Amino acid sequence: MEHLQFDQSKPRDVLAMGRSGVDLFPDQFGPMNQVVSFTKYIGGSPANTAVQMAKMGIDVAFLSKASQDHFGQYVKYYLDSQGVDVSHMTDVDDPRIRHSLAVAEQPEKGSINYFFYRTDPADLHLSMEDVDESFIAQFKALLFSGASLGTSPAREAVLLAIEYARRNNVRVIFDPDYRPSAWKSLDEAALYCWMAATKSDLIFGTREELDIVERLYQPGNSDDAKTARLLLQHAPSMVCIKRGEDGSNVYLKDGAVLHGDIYPAHLYKVLGAGDSFAGAFISRIVQGSSVEEALRYGAASASLTISGKSCAASMPTRPQVEEYMAYCHRGEADAWPGWETLQ
Repeated sequence: MEHLQFDQSKPRDVLAMGRSGVDLFPDQFGPMNQVVSFTKYIGGSPANTAVQMAKMGIDVAFLSKASQDHFGQYVKYYLDSQGVDVSHMTDVDDPRIRHSLAVAEQPEKGSINYFFYRTDPADLHLSMEDVDESFIAQFKALLFSGASLGTSPAREAVLLAIEYARRNNVRVIFDPDYRPSAWKSLDEAALYCWMAATKSDLIFGTREELDIVERLYQPGNSDDAKTARLLLQHAPSMVCIKRGEDGSNVYLKDGAVLHGDIYPAHLYKVLGAGDSFAGAFISRIVQGSSVEEALRYGAASASLTISGKSCAASMPTRPQVEEYMAYCHRGEADAWPGWETLQ
């Protein structure tokens, strides 16, 4: 069984790029009009995934734009505090541009709704001039999300980064991260996500996101294996389809299919699992572990993340994941002493 290989001569591990934001999570359960206080966290799929990778102990940098306001500076501060290199996360020139904001409503434990404030956000001002080929060339992998493909100049910046990565033997990892408000139409989203997917080496997506990716080529398909076969005819050598509580399936170029199990959780909210899974999975395969091991780390990390109150702040460190997995393998998941440490 062959799977994706990374250039181990590269001095750095993963460069994530694109969307970041601020999440306000309610401190009380109930409808928005009854909530009286919130706690601030960072958000945005690539930023969350970068945090999980850093917590897993690998070298991670983030390429994006930040607003000059307090929210933008908070995101840079938080990423830096978690060990993510933000030297290439620069401020937008226009002080009127704001950072993306999402306010959450949690009617009850295990459920959550989001209200997005994402009109002309700072991260979509990333331009081709911000993309440095020599910087990208240092990394084993480049991670980007479809949320940056919805409009210019970020769209062109991502496409240029992909080209720089491919000609410098940097593996390209794509998360569709589909947000309807980012696109003018489904067909536009399908076109650009397909273009990006066929130039990537590894794709992470939910069934719903991959419906968008293949919309113009296999409309109406819901068969994961058929989706994977279509994508694997192009540049990708690995397609990971996330199925939530049913686990994840990884499809490889040689036809192999691997299924990831799930780990017990103390469910608090349903968001953050996918980013945590991807961050832990990528961290392990970038360092040369097997796909089977990466799936175990990804699943365990996701279960711990949804047991906490936030996304990035609830993501576990590698020692936490490994200790928790050891308890699970002994059938003692509920006895793991770290449950109360998850934020």
